[in-house]
Amino acid sequence: MKPETSDNSYWKDAGEDQAPDQTGQENSRSGYADDEPVSWSAVEYIDAHKGFIWYVVFVVVALGMAAAAFFLAQSITFSGLVIVMAAAVIVFSRRPARTVQYTLSGKQGLYVGEKLRPFDEFKSFGLLHEDGHDSIMLIPTKRFGLGVSVYFPQEVGEDIVDILGARLPMKDLKLDMMDKLIRRLRL
Repeated sequence: MKPETSDNSYWKDAGEDQAPDQTGQENSRSGYADDEPVSWSAVEYIDAHKGFIWYVVFVVVALGMAAAAFFLAQSITFSGLVIVMAAAVIVFSRRPARTVQYTLSGKQGLYVGEKLRPFDEFKSFGLLHEDGHDSIMLIPTKRFGLGVSVYFPQEVGEDIVDILGARLPMKDLKLDMMDKLIRRLRL
Protein backbone atom coordinates (compact mmCIF):
# COMPACT_ATOMS: atom_id res chain seq x y z
CA MET A 1 0.00 0.00 0.00
CA LYS A 2 1.39 3.40 -1.05
CA PRO A 3 1.54 6.19 1.48
CA GLU A 4 -0.55 9.16 0.49
CA THR A 5 1.27 12.44 0.26
CA SER A 6 0.03 15.84 -0.69
CA ASP A 7 3.18 17.10 -2.37
CA ASN A 8 3.59 16.71 -6.10
CA SER A 9 7.36 16.16 -6.04
CA TYR A 10 7.03 13.17 -8.37
CA TRP A 11 5.25 15.24 -10.98
CA LYS A 12 7.82 18.01 -10.69
CA ASP A 13 10.59 15.50 -11.30
CA ALA A 14 8.73 13.84 -14.17
CA GLY A 15 7.76 17.15 -15.72
CA GLU A 16 4.95 19.50 -14.80
CA ASP A 17 3.27 19.03 -18.15
CA GLN A 18 2.27 15.52 -17.06
CA ALA A 19 0.85 16.39 -13.64
CA PRO A 20 -2.74 15.29 -13.07
CA ASP A 21 -5.29 17.96 -12.29
CA GLN A 22 -7.92 17.64 -9.55
CA THR A 23 -10.00 15.23 -11.65
CA GLY A 24 -7.07 12.88 -12.24
CA GLN A 25 -6.71 13.83 -15.94
CA GLU A 26 -3.32 14.76 -17.34
CA ASN A 27 -2.80 18.40 -18.28
CA SER A 28 -1.55 19.04 -21.76
CA ARG A 29 1.20 21.54 -22.20
CA SER A 30 -0.37 24.90 -22.94
CA GLY A 31 2.64 26.19 -24.84
CA TYR A 32 3.23 26.22 -28.56
CA ALA A 33 1.14 23.20 -29.45
CA ASP A 34 -2.16 24.93 -28.69
CA ASP A 35 -1.86 28.69 -28.39
CA GLU A 36 1.16 30.47 -29.78
CA PRO A 37 2.09 30.39 -33.49
CA VAL A 38 5.76 30.21 -34.51
CA SER A 39 7.06 32.49 -37.27
CA TRP A 40 10.38 32.47 -39.11
CA SER A 41 11.93 33.45 -42.41
CA ALA A 42 13.92 31.07 -44.58
CA VAL A 43 14.93 30.58 -48.18
CA GLU A 44 12.56 28.55 -50.33
CA TYR A 45 15.37 26.25 -51.47
CA ILE A 46 19.10 25.89 -51.04
CA ASP A 47 20.78 27.63 -53.94
CA ALA A 48 23.77 25.50 -54.97
CA HIS A 49 26.51 27.33 -56.83
CA LYS A 50 26.77 26.30 -60.48
CA GLY A 51 29.89 27.33 -62.33
CA PHE A 52 30.42 27.88 -66.03
CA ILE A 53 31.47 24.24 -66.50
CA TRP A 54 28.13 23.03 -65.08
CA TYR A 55 26.22 25.03 -67.70
CA VAL A 56 28.48 23.86 -70.53
CA VAL A 57 28.07 20.19 -69.56
CA PHE A 58 24.30 20.65 -69.15
CA VAL A 59 23.94 22.22 -72.62
CA VAL A 60 26.08 19.50 -74.22
CA VAL A 61 24.01 16.73 -72.59
CA ALA A 62 20.74 18.43 -73.57
CA LEU A 63 21.87 18.86 -77.17
CA GLY A 64 23.00 15.20 -77.21
CA MET A 65 19.58 14.10 -75.98
CA ALA A 66 17.86 16.30 -78.57
CA ALA A 67 20.07 14.87 -81.34
CA ALA A 68 19.36 11.32 -80.18
CA ALA A 69 15.63 12.06 -80.18
CA PHE A 70 15.86 13.48 -83.69
CA PHE A 71 18.04 10.77 -85.26
CA LEU A 72 17.00 7.64 -83.33
CA ALA A 73 13.30 8.30 -82.75
CA GLN A 74 13.01 10.56 -85.80
CA SER A 75 10.87 12.94 -83.82
CA ILE A 76 11.48 16.63 -84.36
CA THR A 77 8.71 17.43 -81.85
CA PHE A 78 10.36 15.50 -79.02
CA SER A 79 13.75 16.95 -79.95
CA GLY A 80 12.31 20.46 -79.72
CA LEU A 81 10.68 19.61 -76.40
CA VAL A 82 14.05 18.52 -74.96
CA ILE A 83 15.58 21.86 -75.98
CA VAL A 84 12.68 23.86 -74.50
CA MET A 85 12.87 21.88 -71.23
CA ALA A 86 16.64 22.43 -71.02
CA ALA A 87 16.14 26.17 -71.54
CA ALA A 88 13.51 26.21 -68.78
CA VAL A 89 15.89 24.42 -66.39
CA ILE A 90 18.64 26.95 -67.12
CA VAL A 91 16.29 29.91 -66.55
CA PHE A 92 14.97 28.39 -63.33
CA SER A 93 18.45 27.52 -62.04
CA ARG A 94 19.65 31.11 -62.52
CA ARG A 95 16.77 32.50 -60.45
CA PRO A 96 17.97 33.31 -56.92
CA ALA A 97 16.16 31.73 -53.99
CA ARG A 98 13.76 34.15 -52.35
CA THR A 99 13.21 34.47 -48.63
CA VAL A 100 9.75 33.34 -47.54
CA GLN A 101 7.93 34.17 -44.31
CA TYR A 102 6.52 31.04 -42.62
CA THR A 103 4.04 30.89 -39.74
CA LEU A 104 3.01 27.62 -38.12
CA SER A 105 -0.21 27.79 -36.12
CA GLY A 106 -1.41 24.84 -34.07
CA LYS A 107 -5.02 25.77 -34.82
CA GLN A 108 -4.88 26.58 -38.55
CA GLY A 109 -1.83 25.04 -40.19
CA LEU A 110 1.24 26.30 -42.05
CA TYR A 111 1.26 29.68 -43.74
CA VAL A 112 3.76 29.84 -46.60
CA GLY A 113 3.80 33.55 -47.28
CA GLU A 114 0.10 34.40 -47.41
CA LYS A 115 -1.09 30.91 -48.43
CA LEU A 116 -2.53 28.64 -45.74
CA ARG A 117 -1.77 24.92 -45.91
CA PRO A 118 -4.12 23.29 -43.35
CA PHE A 119 -3.05 20.19 -41.41
CA ASP A 120 -5.70 18.01 -43.08
CA GLU A 121 -3.75 18.26 -46.39
CA PHE A 122 -0.96 16.20 -44.82
CA LYS A 123 -0.78 12.71 -43.40
CA SER A 124 2.64 12.95 -41.69
CA PHE A 125 5.87 14.89 -41.49
CA GLY A 126 9.56 14.17 -41.21
CA LEU A 127 12.82 15.95 -40.57
CA LEU A 128 15.74 16.13 -42.96
CA HIS A 129 19.23 17.42 -42.22
CA GLU A 130 21.64 17.74 -45.10
CA ASP A 131 24.58 19.97 -45.87
CA GLY A 132 24.10 21.89 -42.62
CA HIS A 133 20.47 22.81 -43.34
CA ASP A 134 17.42 21.60 -41.42
CA SER A 135 14.09 21.12 -43.16
CA ILE A 136 10.68 19.63 -42.55
CA MET A 137 8.93 17.63 -45.25
CA LEU A 138 5.15 17.50 -45.01
CA ILE A 139 3.77 14.38 -46.73
CA PRO A 140 0.45 14.97 -48.54
CA THR A 141 -2.65 12.84 -48.03
CA LYS A 142 -3.40 12.74 -51.76
CA ARG A 143 -1.52 10.08 -53.67
CA PHE A 144 -0.13 12.43 -56.32
CA GLY A 145 -0.11 15.55 -54.15
CA LEU A 146 3.05 17.57 -53.77
CA GLY A 147 4.87 17.48 -50.48
CA VAL A 148 5.92 20.71 -48.83
CA SER A 149 9.55 21.15 -47.88
CA VAL A 150 10.28 23.97 -45.44
CA TYR A 151 13.72 25.07 -44.23
CA PHE A 152 13.98 26.48 -40.72
CA PRO A 153 16.61 27.85 -38.33
CA GLN A 154 17.63 25.65 -35.41
CA GLU A 155 16.32 28.05 -32.75
CA VAL A 156 12.68 27.41 -33.75
CA GLY A 157 13.09 23.74 -34.64
CA GLU A 158 11.89 22.33 -31.34
CA ASP A 159 8.78 24.53 -31.35
CA ILE A 160 7.97 23.52 -34.93
CA VAL A 161 8.30 19.82 -34.12
CA ASP A 162 6.13 20.26 -31.01
CA ILE A 163 3.30 21.86 -32.99
CA LEU A 164 3.50 19.39 -35.89
CA GLY A 165 3.89 16.43 -33.54
CA ALA A 166 0.66 17.37 -31.76
CA ARG A 167 -1.23 17.24 -35.09
CA LEU A 168 0.59 14.77 -37.37
CA PRO A 169 2.58 11.57 -36.93
CA MET A 170 6.32 11.88 -37.44
CA LYS A 171 7.97 9.55 -39.97
CA ASP A 172 11.61 8.73 -40.55
CA LEU A 173 12.39 10.21 -43.98
CA LYS A 174 15.14 9.38 -46.40
CA LEU A 175 15.75 10.95 -49.78
CA ASP A 176 14.77 8.73 -52.69
CA MET A 177 16.94 8.20 -55.76
CA MET A 178 15.38 11.08 -57.73
CA ASP A 179 15.85 13.56 -54.85
CA LYS A 180 19.48 12.51 -54.49
CA LEU A 181 20.02 12.93 -58.24
CA ILE A 182 18.47 16.40 -58.24
CA ARG A 183 20.65 17.47 -55.33
CA ARG A 184 23.73 15.94 -56.95
CA LEU A 185 23.02 17.87 -60.16
CA ARG A 186 22.50 21.00 -58.03
CA LEU A 187 19.05 21.70 -59.49
